Amino acid sequence: MKTNTTFSVLFFTRKLSKSADKLSIYARVTINGKRAEISLKRIVQINDWDNNKGKCRGNTSKIRFLNAYLDEVHSKLLDCQKQLFAEGKMVSATAVKARYLGEDENHKTLRDIIKYHNTNMVDVLKFGTMKNYYTTEKYLYTFLADELKTNDIYLKQLNHRFICDFEIFLRNSRNSKNELTLTNNGVMKHLERLKKMINLACKLEWINKNPFQLFQLKFKKFDRQYLSERELERIESTLFTKEALERVKDCFLFSCYTGLSYVDVKMLKSNHISRGIDNNYWIFTKREKTNETVKIPILPKALEIINKYKTFSEYMNGENVLPLYSNQKINVYLKDIAKDCGIHKNLTFHVARHTFATTVMLSNGVPLETVSKLLGHSKLSTTQIYARVVETKISEDIGNLLQRFETKKQQSEQQTKTTFFQG
Repeated sequence: MKTNTTFSVLFFTRKLSKSADKLSIYARVTINGKRAEISLKRIVQINDWDNNKGKCRGNTSKIRFLNAYLDEVHSKLLDCQKQLFAEGKMVSATAVKARYLGEDENHKTLRDIIKYHNTNMVDVLKFGTMKNYYTTEKYLYTFLADELKTNDIYLKQLNHRFICDFEIFLRNSRNSKNELTLTNNGVMKHLERLKKMINLACKLEWINKNPFQLFQLKFKKFDRQYLSERELERIESTLFTKEALERVKDCFLFSCYTGLSYVDVKMLKSNHISRGIDNNYWIFTKREKTNETVKIPILPKALEIINKYKTFSEYMNGENVLPLYSNQKINVYLKDIAKDCGIHKNLTFHVARHTFATTVMLSNGVPLETVSKLLGHSKLSTTQIYARVVETKISEDIGNLLQRFETKKQQSEQQTKTTFFQG
């Protein structure tokens, strides 16, 4: 970059349209012949301004104060030019103006990165994911207003303490009934989303130091709910007289035997079902959450449910395979179903997906890699979170191991006897 840059600052005035005897003061920054003008938001009487000196004339306290302000502006503009040069950035009149007004990357705020992220990601991330980011945004703005007594903060002001204070704020957040609104993992999810936005700010070079550098997200691990084989059979064998409960039961069982999530069942169409390589019916679709392609052989019990609602599907012109209520409404009905079936678990629609992975697949010897493909996971590690090796499988595997030990022992004894007689 050139070091022989020409730099000058000139203060000048313009007449106010509403007042003929008053002038508005401006600063003009000129670098290498290129200009940028800045309104200083200061007013002076025509008779008090000296065009030759670019200052106010007189010795009143108001004039002295205004001239001192102009000297300060000149000094700050010079500092901005020096900062840009020291940072190795392009030094131009526009860049100096932006730095002075706090409109360049060095003065980006938390609201700036939130707006940039949400505006650019709205067409990339799924609606549900964006909805979570909007919730995190609301918590952040409430934290700024209630705890920091401000509506925004510079990104360069974010530090480890800001993150810790925001965590405490989230943990202590309560609803209208004075109940805590977030669990530990709920708090960590909001912090995780904030971390992703701060990481984006680092990539954009809006911030030099990442405040999350020494902060560790601590999620609590817990076993995900799933139904045992006996509990699954109990729901299957229960006939509900209320049509809504029967429909919810069927949709839930369909998910138990296909592994499809709520939104994937909702988006399932008749043309997603066709004959596979084995000439049996398969589901060919894409997961709404990850856009991963899934190919699922339809098990007999799932096919029975599809046929049960064939008339409904035809009425919907194949746009819907099953009559699905809203996720919230279904989860309310599932609580009633669990109660009626004597199942003491927090039954939600997503439990069906875990049941498919664990009870229907893994406990029946289906390899983890196959289950991962059926669930539409891009990484095997994701499947390991959903599915666990149940106790019956552990018992079966250990039984097989002991049997192999016994077989080896018998073969060894037989070989010893044979060697003895030959000797």
